[in-house]
Amino acid sequence: MTRRTLTTAAASLTAAAALLLTACGGSDKSSSGDIKGADTGAGSPSASASTSDAGAPDVSVPSDFHFVFDFEVPSDTKEASALSDAENYIRALKHGISKQDPNDPAYQYYSKGQAAQYAKSQIQAWVKGHWTVTGTDKYYAAGVTTLSGGKRELVTFCRNQGKSYSKEIKSGKILYTAVNADSYVKYQLLMRPPTGSSKAWKASVVEVKGKAKECQK
Repeated sequence: MTRRTLTTAAASLTAAAALLLTACGGSDKSSSGDIKGADTGAGSPSASASTSDAGAPDVSVPSDFHFVFDFEVPSDTKEASALSDAENYIRALKHGISKQDPNDPAYQYYSKGQAAQYAKSQIQAWVKGHWTVTGTDKYYAAGVTTLSGGKRELVTFCRNQGKSYSKEIKSGKILYTAVNADSYVKYQLLMRPPTGSSKAWKASVVEVKGKAKECQK
């Protein structure tokens, strides 16, 4: 199979967060309930990894793996920053996979709590399988909703992983599969603002919904 599925235990979160995660392996294929109160954000040009944070870690990936973030940047500064660092969280997770390091500092810089545990479990699954990433990974239809009077931002977006593949590290063999319902995934990330000397918004909770019909457009 192209996108390996290795499950971890479902995590029940606090009533305030109102999120449930069922984490899956290389495919990020999972099923869970929706987060209530999420809206679609709007803005102008597409977002990209932030370059303004001098302390930010390397989130580069192999040259044969490509991200497409087809996001509209919200006009609100906080929402735009939260969306940018949600993108960086995804980049950092893939960086950890490519480095084969479950303790990679990149994802730890952009996450905490359950979201950091999720990233670590994903990387561990790929390390155990001796796989890395290749192909093109597309993210789109982003939205940002302000929660708790600006103390948190809820970031949502779709993913089409139909052309994102696993590659065996030892043999270099690419494990292809055709695009199907499993290719479409919905992400919801609870982002918390920078604290202390850090300039990064951190994902504290992530929910991943597999076979997302709303993303099949």
